[in-house]
Amino acid sequence: MSNLPMEVVTMLGETIEKVVPTTIVLAVVFAVLSRFWACNPGKPWWHKRELVTDLVYWLFVPVFARVLRIGLLVLGAGVIFKIHDADELIAFYDNGHGPLAQLPLWLQALLFLVLSDFLLYWSHRGFHGGEFWKYHAVHHSSEDLEWISAARFHPVNLILGTIAADVILLMAGISPNVMIWVGPFTTFHSAFVHANLNWTLGPFRYVLATPVFHRWHHTPMEEGGNTNFAGTFPIWDLLFGTFRMPEGQLPLVYGKDEADMPGEIVGQLAFPFRH
Repeated sequence: MSNLPMEVVTMLGETIEKVVPTTIVLAVVFAVLSRFWACNPGKPWWHKRELVTDLVYWLFVPVFARVLRIGLLVLGAGVIFKIHDADELIAFYDNGHGPLAQLPLWLQALLFLVLSDFLLYWSHRGFHGGEFWKYHAVHHSSEDLEWISAARFHPVNLILGTIAADVILLMAGISPNVMIWVGPFTTFHSAFVHANLNWTLGPFRYVLATPVFHRWHHTPMEEGGNTNFAGTFPIWDLLFGTFRMPEGQLPLVYGKDEADMPGEIVGQLAFPFRH
């Protein structure tokens, strides 16, 4: 137990060490792509409003998510599977458990992507109604929607969304080793769909979420803000009647439904508790 603080600090350092080079690569890639294929031409991403706020989220969210994910997995193992010993916990989660862990790792990764996206589709829809919206409104507050906006999430939204889906599937038996493949994909794809690009991918728009698909989701509610809830696979929107991509039309305006949202991160984190 005496080593716990040092282990936490080490884990945080490792996470940030991965985030920084990834951020630099994404910054360069999307700067070049948006120069030639911008959905909304104008200023480059580094001139966007509230850039500092988004950068803080971009560094804070991976650290927060990793700590919470591990903590909830440990708690779940203790409550549901009655495992409390540290070595037993590591052995239990190391390569997964039960029938799902017997599948090839590539198939586990595919299952993880599909099932987590299904769970997130419904949790996303839930955050668009009632008392949950005030937490999700933080994500929708970006008026200059760019790749760096992808991490702008309130912690409550993260816990009940992405982190909950990850914990459920890992506790169900899928090996954490799938994160080696899934992690880089989800990081890039999340930045990709928020990027200022006019890409629809043609007929593949129905297979994989694209920037235009997701940018419609960030428009005002009466335009498309209550459509396109899927994070990765638009099939969920097609099946449940929430798909929207008007032919020959691009989204223009974002974040207008949250005009009273503070621009700095402290104000945004406090926003749901003041409303």
